Order: sequence, then C-alpha cells, then structure tokens
Amino acid sequence: MNTMHTQLLSIAIAALWASPAWSQSAAGDHRQHTGTTAPTQATASSDAPMAGMAMPGMADETPAKPPQPAAGGTLPGITGSMGATGDQAAPGAMPSSHASASGSLSSRDPHAYSDGYTLTTGPYALAGLQPPRMADQENFGSLLVDRLERAYTRNGDSTAYDVQAWFGRDDNRAVLKAEGDIARGRLQDARTEVLWGHAVAAFWDTQLGLRLDRGIGPERSWLAFGVQGLAPYWFDVEATGYLGEQGRSAIRLATSYDILLTQRLILQPRVETNLYGKNDPARMVGSGLSDATAGLRLRYEITRQFAPYAGIEWTGKFGQTADYAQAAGEKAKQTRLLAGLRFWF
Repeated sequence: MNTMHTQLLSIAIAALWASPAWSQSAAGDHRQHTGTTAPTQATASSDAPMAGMAMPGMADETPAKPPQPAAGGTLPGITGSMGATGDQAAPGAMPSSHASASGSLSSRDPHAYSDGYTLTTGPYALAGLQPPRMADQENFGSLLVDRLERAYTRNGDSTAYDVQAWFGRDDNRAVLKAEGDIARGRLQDARTEVLWGHAVAAFWDTQLGLRLDRGIGPERSWLAFGVQGLAPYWFDVEATGYLGEQGRSAIRLATSYDILLTQRLILQPRVETNLYGKNDPARMVGSGLSDATAGLRLRYEITRQFAPYAGIEWTGKFGQTADYAQAAGEKAKQTRLLAGLRFWF
C-alpha cells in the first residue's frame, strides 16, 4: 500500500510540473492558427501603462489619422463652394448679400437684400410659371355707409348720410368721404373729400387731398390734410385740418367707440366738432368753435355687414355761428331722435 501511495504522489507532482509548459504551448498553437503575434513587453511603463495587456486576437496598432484639408481648404473628392476662397467660388454659389451691398439699404424695399434675385429672375425662377402675388400687391376696395338715418325734431325732419369708400393697397389708397344733411327737399349742408391715404403705422393713415362744401350759400374748396386710425382702447379717430381761399382755415375732429353689449347688439357713442379760423357769413359759419354733435346709437347686426339702429343725438351751434342761426329763425341747440341703417361691403 505504501508503495502504491508513493507512486500516485509522484505522478501528481509530475503533472503539476508539466502544466505551465503545456499552457504556453497551447497559446503558441492558438497564435499560429489565428495569425497573431505575442505581445511585446513595454519598455517604459510610465509612457504606456496599458502595455503588455493586449488580449489575444487584437492587434497593437494606432488608428490612422483622417486626411487633412489641402492648402486650398478642400477635402479630397469634395467640390463646391465650401472649400472655395476669394474669387474661386463654385459656380451657382449664392453671393454674399452683405459683401456685395453698397451704401445703405431700404428696409421697406422687398428686393433690397436679394442681390438681384426676384420672383421672375435668377437660377431659381421657374420658366413659364406666373409667380405668386402677396396680399399687399393686390388692390382691394370697400364701401362703408356708416350712417344713413332719418332725424326727427320738433322743427321738422331731415335725412343725414355719412359714407366712406376706399380703393387701393395696404400702404396707399384712394379715399372718398361724403357727409351731409337734407331737409325740406333741399341739400342743407354737404362735405365731400377726395383723399390719398398712406399708412404710417399699424393702425394709422395720413390723408391728403381736397374738400368741397356745398349746400346753402356758395361753394367752398379746401386743401385737406389729417390722420385717421384706431387709437388705444379701440377709439376710432379722425383729425383733419383744412386751408381754403382768402385765408380760411378749419379743423374737424370726430371720434366714436363701439361697446359690445352682446356679439350682435352694439352701443356706439359718437362726438364730432368743427372749428373755423374766420367768419364766413355767406355760409353762416362763425370763427372759433362753430358746432358740436354728440350722440348714442344702438344697432343690431343681423350680419356683420348689415345693421339697423336707433338713437338719440344732441347738436349745438356756438359763438357767431349760433347768432347766424338765430337770425335765420333756426334754433342753436336741438335734440333729435334717430333711426337708420349701417352697412358695408
């Protein structure tokens, strides 16, 4: 038994002694089969801390650097305007708008920064195709009959009208204004203005043109200039100055405001005043504050374009104008009941 135990112990010691050599031989055979070489021991551990730790099957190679651009700034195989410098811009490349612009450019000119490109010229224009037109390139028109009403007073009834029409574009348009009173089958007073309107802000237009007064007395012609627009808090405002013959001058101010009681029922207060620079006895107009009107109109919009209304209005004449009216047998102050229509299209 002792002899057998001694033999088994000798065999085990021999097997342990031969295992390192067998492992190295097996690794060598594997490298020969895969075509890899044994890792090289690093010479400087501080410069290559991972040296000698490469795994079998991974080559100890440094990745290749990407190709660098040439002196001209282009990459091999790439052409176009990205690599062009100076005068060597690629054909079809868009020119620099700021580099080619000379002097100051108008911010209102839609072609100021296009470098000559338009909807009908340039490499992107489509031959035979009509270019699209924007809204501000089209002409539009509108007619507003703001007041077409019958006024009832103790001294008789009358008919009044107030019409505005315009035709043109957002920036420039022709404007027609007409306002007057008809009583006893005769035109008592009428004001007609033909104006050129120019937009100066989002809600404001300047207006320049002519005014013609007709009715009782001789006709009067005026040069008109003023503004019309929407003031803060949604007040419609008109302010116009006039210069006439023989040193005559006048100012007209009008404002109104829409109070929406419901989406269809609207209450509109309105105020209008007229001032003149000198007396005009032929037309029964005195200098200073000549007349003023204040009224309330309640309209019901059957549609947005058509609305009947009823209201009340107070009118007054002041100063020399009141004296002229009393001398002609008229009252200087009156209260009128109103019924009328407002429509537009």
